[in-house]
Amino acid sequence: MPEFTRRSAVAGLAAFIVRPAFAETPWPSRPLTLLQGYAPGGPTDTVARLVADGLSKRLGQQVIVDSKPGAAGTIAAAQLAKAAPDGYTLMIIPGGHATTAALYKKLPYRAVDDFSMISMIADYPFVFVTHSDHAIKSAGDLIALSRAKDTPLLYGTPGIGSIHHLAVELFAKEAGIHLNHIPYRGTSQVVTDLIGKRLDFMIDAPTLVLQMVQSGQLRAFAVSGSSRFFALPDVPTVSDSALPGYVVTSWQSVMGPSGIAPAIVARLNREIAEFVAEPDTVNRLRTFGSEPAPSSPEALKARLIADIEKWTGVIDAANIERI
Repeated sequence: MPEFTRRSAVAGLAAFIVRPAFAETPWPSRPLTLLQGYAPGGPTDTVARLVADGLSKRLGQQVIVDSKPGAAGTIAAAQLAKAAPDGYTLMIIPGGHATTAALYKKLPYRAVDDFSMISMIADYPFVFVTHSDHAIKSAGDLIALSRAKDTPLLYGTPGIGSIHHLAVELFAKEAGIHLNHIPYRGTSQVVTDLIGKRLDFMIDAPTLVLQMVQSGQLRAFAVSGSSRFFALPDVPTVSDSALPGYVVTSWQSVMGPSGIAPAIVARLNREIAEFVAEPDTVNRLRTFGSEPAPSSPEALKARLIADIEKWTGVIDAANIERI
């Protein structure tokens, strides 16, 4: 083979070998999808749209919210677990991810290992409420009245195994009382029956009950967080008023499929932390009843594992049948 031909062949082979390294496209180079697995207009969907807007501006690529509601968020989570770990498919995953992991006998994914932890977004307590004429005016009243009555007090939740159900079961366990759980298909009917005095109390996220508390339709008598809730400063915590150490909060987070490159995780974590700290974001999250709570990926993973263990213990202690 002539010398120039050999040199041309070698040069062409070298160009073929090195070209992929130089041609690698920087991330992100196209729009991202942000899954959410709950009803449109609900707390998770609202946070998803807030995060999508913030990340779109910071990443220079559109972030599109894709709602896949159903089966307590497990349909969307299963889709995320199977997605390519290229950083283009993410999901807003709430604290309910831990309760389904504790409650379901079998899921189409591993609740921790099939996901890349990116960051917490927000944290929020639950509010204990009753109707305006009820004798319950504090968590202590709830415990005392339950012990004095011949029949258990009635409380409603959006369903068996929901975080609302498990939070009250944990309360009952720590108080040493028995309460009668009435499951519904969603929150609206629970509220209707509580206002109609067919239930004794309920708990829910602040964003869903604040307006009714402020209008006088419902009375808040305790919050489940470690400190008083900013929108209800006169309402004591369960821990301070009745059961020291009782703390239940839920959260919203961003996760991706397992295997996302550490550099992409770090970029997303940094952008989320800065976005969540912006005054406008803080104010908007507070209108949803949440406190900003960005975290490291490691802290998010630790919280998820701890919550799965916590709710597994409650389910076992209360003999709740797994799905």
